[in-house]
Amino acid sequence: MSSSQPSSDKSIPWYKQFWPWFLIIVPLSSMIFSLNYAKLAVTTQNDLVIDEYYKEGRGINTRLDKLERALQLGIDTRLTITNGAVSIEFIQGAPKQGDALKLNFYHVTLANKDFTLLLTRDANGIYRSSYDAPIEGKWRVSLLPQNDEWKLQKTLQLPYSGTIIFAPDY
Repeated sequence: MSSSQPSSDKSIPWYKQFWPWFLIIVPLSSMIFSLNYAKLAVTTQNDLVIDEYYKEGRGINTRLDKLERALQLGIDTRLTITNGAVSIEFIQGAPKQGDALKLNFYHVTLANKDFTLLLTRDANGIYRSSYDAPIEGKWRVSLLPQNDEWKLQKTLQLPYSGTIIFAPDY
């Protein structure tokens, strides 16, 4: 009596099955992603990390003194940023000499976008300057005289239509 049994000579080759490929692709994709992240870590610069943190920490006291000085002088200004022009009008505490002022724009995450504008006073006592590129995003803006005696600073989300109160606060 012979029984008819199916012959196993026609088995499916391994490369045509699902599970071997699944077991190969999962670790392979993990290796590819980790190599890409390692490349990013090595080739990009982290602008949020300060190399000389101790020196930077000591400098904070100096900056606080400048903010306190602006408060003592009673400086109160209105900042307007529109269509490529920046203007600052002093409500009180305007510099008596009329020297130019520095308006620093520090991008909160990208140091290569930082820039400074030099504001000069016109006949009406308003300090003005112009800029070329659009200013968009979150910025830390600081206003200082040429002698760095005092300092005003504020975090702004730009573009902003309207007048920004730019007074001492910290």
